[in-house]
Amino acid sequence: MIPAPFDYARPSTVEEAVAALADEDAKVLAGGQSLIPLLRLRLAAPTVLVDLAGLDALRGVHSDGDDLVIGAMTTHASVLADPLVNRYAPLLAQATGTVADRQVRHRGTLGGSLAHADPAGDLPAVAVALDATLEIAGAGGRRGVPAADFFVDYLTTALEPGEVLTSIRLPKRGEGWSTRYEKFNRTAQGWAIVGVAAAVRRENGGIAEARVALTNMGTRPVRAAAVESALTGASADAETVRAAAGHAAEGAEPTGDLSASAEYRSHLARVLTERAILAALGQAHAA
Repeated sequence: MIPAPFDYARPSTVEEAVAALADEDAKVLAGGQSLIPLLRLRLAAPTVLVDLAGLDALRGVHSDGDDLVIGAMTTHASVLADPLVNRYAPLLAQATGTVADRQVRHRGTLGGSLAHADPAGDLPAVAVALDATLEIAGAGGRRGVPAADFFVDYLTTALEPGEVLTSIRLPKRGEGWSTRYEKFNRTAQGWAIVGVAAAVRRENGGIAEARVALTNMGTRPVRAAAVESALTGASADAETVRAAAGHAAEGAEPTGDLSASAEYRSHLARVLTERAILAALGQAHAA
């Protein structure tokens, strides 16, 4: 199908982008991997399309003290290849490597994926697990929103009309931290039926800290707080991990669809959480 008619703007600065978004029916175009199919199906019909491709300031990765800052227009492929990401936020690289296929990863952007807020997308759960802060620019100035508050509902974020996601700030995870992203999907390059983003910090043979978030277990990413609580201060053996993973679905509200029932998603959350944590700890999962 052919999209409905729209005006097109290609700003060269963030300020110009914010001004172009003053129209209440304007939409932001980042990599286009999610928006363009919606336009073609006329599930989205903006009056103005604001293309951020000219904003080089929103690309790239840099270190800022104890944080890693990633421009919202940085492509998935660039995230995967970046040495700072692989050193300080390997969980992001692991999850990004499972996103769709190479063609999509070379066009799609980190910021676009997060702003789209599809609960089956892999990267929102990673942002939540890593305690990311999403930096936003608008007519009223700039602000930072914790990832836990950024994702509001299905395809809904804390972005207000006229605002642009500019960058993602991640606390560096250094020595002692290990991570794993586990994902179950029916076909290669398919959306996650369920995914698990896990990060653990070992100390004196035990688990000092844990961060676990779930993909597609509700209308937004779910922080598996009960799992984190059960792991913190516990031993790093397989039996402890299995018991903790049994709490993975607590607080989640999975839905049933053609891909999986809610009960099956809850089962997958427990199994994949166990696998992710054991893999992060360097242990094999017992079949």
